[in-house]
Amino acid sequence: MCGVTTLNSIVALINLRKVYRMGETEVPALNDVNLEVKRSEYVAVLGPSGSGKSTMLNIIGGLDRPTDGLIHVDGVDLRSLKESKLARFRAEKVGFVFQFFNLIPTFTVLENIMVPAEILGLRREETRTKAERILNKVGLDKRLNHFPHQLSGGEQQRVAIARSFVNDPVLLLCDEPTGNLDTKTGAEIVNLLNEVNEEQKTTLIVVTHDQRIASAANRIVELVDGRIVREY
Repeated sequence: MCGVTTLNSIVALINLRKVYRMGETEVPALNDVNLEVKRSEYVAVLGPSGSGKSTMLNIIGGLDRPTDGLIHVDGVDLRSLKESKLARFRAEKVGFVFQFFNLIPTFTVLENIMVPAEILGLRREETRTKAERILNKVGLDKRLNHFPHQLSGGEQQRVAIARSFVNDPVLLLCDEPTGNLDTKTGAEIVNLLNEVNEEQKTTLIVVTHDQRIASAANRIVELVDGRIVREY
């Protein structure tokens, strides 16, 4: 990458570094990372544990800040945003899917999906209608009044994915979305992510060890010791 963003890029990392400090010890997590992701692209990020994959994803999503370098998402320099505006940006632009679902146990499926929209202050009636439509799309329209503990792992992950795009994000970030699922259920989640990318043209960046996700992606980025060692 040349260090210059293009109009067609949704994510640009330029000379990105992240160093964690533990007392007087510095622990480098990312070293001089340069990456450009185009709109509607599906990128799988591979690498061994501790290679910096999740750190990179968190910085792209505005959950963490870099030590040095530039981070642009949808034309916005995330370093320039104060915490309140960064939180608003995340809610409006970015969807997150994690390995362990992160559903609110005391909320129903429908209520869990509505949370991001309510954070933005959107009208509850419109949000409910939209959440119900999304639940139908992911095949959980009969489960909207169930609680997370009443669902299988695959159903909980589908709820998490549905929640992640209730605000129509331009970017969906997934951290090991099939890592806690059996083979059959993981395959269903892979298919759902493919549909999100192909039908809605949502840009996907997925950290994974799942070769099925890697094979479905447009591009694979490999990280080792905080550096991108290969793209193909």
